[in-house]
Amino acid sequence: MKILYAIQGTGNGHASRALEIVPHLQTRAQVDVLISGYQCELQFPFEIKYKLYGLSFIFGKRGGIDLWQTYKKTKIRNLWKEIKSLPVQDYDLIINDFEPVSAWACKLRNVPIISLSHQNAVLDDNAPKYGAFRLERLILKYYSPAKHKFGFHFKTYSSATFLPIIRKDIRYRNITKKGHYTVYLPAYSNKKIIKVLSNFKNIKWHVFSKNSDKIELKNNIIIQPINGDEFMKSIASANGILCGAGFETPAEALYLRKKLMVIPMKNQYEQQCNALALQEMGIPVIKNLGKKQIIKIANWIKSDKIPEVHYPDVTQDILDAIILPYYNKTILPQITIE
Repeated sequence: MKILYAIQGTGNGHASRALEIVPHLQTRAQVDVLISGYQCELQFPFEIKYKLYGLSFIFGKRGGIDLWQTYKKTKIRNLWKEIKSLPVQDYDLIINDFEPVSAWACKLRNVPIISLSHQNAVLDDNAPKYGAFRLERLILKYYSPAKHKFGFHFKTYSSATFLPIIRKDIRYRNITKKGHYTVYLPAYSNKKIIKVLSNFKNIKWHVFSKNSDKIELKNNIIIQPINGDEFMKSIASANGILCGAGFETPAEALYLRKKLMVIPMKNQYEQQCNALALQEMGIPVIKNLGKKQIIKIANWIKSDKIPEVHYPDVTQDILDAIILPYYNKTILPQITIE
């Protein structure tokens, strides 16, 4: 059996999940890996066969998606060329983690594809939703189309939703508390982060930044480039984690039983929905990184409230259930999350 596993390369979340999923798939089939997008800093221990430009969202420096930069960097002709030239018909199955090139290539050629992403769970009717009907929800729905959809979320909102996949490097890591707080806010500039966090002079902050290529020390704040190993060490030994309302980092923080506070990105429907889900679990959410939020951050630092979650290692079971019908040459029941 030959499988193409396709990853969205905006940010590091999809890539983190791939680090766990791909080795499991490789024990069952011949696996080629595709990544599209250009904002992923993680290194992969396996070969990437296809590195495509794709269609990415660009992080800004004021707390959200930079819509103008996203538009400027979008190459529609190139995207169409990649869709037409990707040989999806050479595979028995495509497993897609919110990756648009392979999804649209499969749709055009009627090739079997399974969508396995957090975004599917966000769109589940039972998951928390931000606002009423929104254009962003339509974009999320049609960005990477597929008939058979399964999702990951902080809780199982339906039978098509699984709990988070936690990397073994996190799952089996020694957990300590060394007094610092880990920060990952890629949509904010270093200047903005320093301006706010410098108000907490007795707190040591480890800031991981997309805007840095070297380690800098600003009083009680360490600014350092994105590095997967160093980030994992930092969150495993942190007292708390301040980050965006993405999926993988908050899920790992919950698994590690760390204090967590999130700031959902502006113009990012998925993160707004995630923030609602986390808020229901008792996680503090603030609207932005501004002066008005300093008191809330201070209260969070003083708090010892940590919700308890149970995220067992069921990656193998999930993949077996998904790909077994293809081994048996049967047709998957249609599971469509509207």
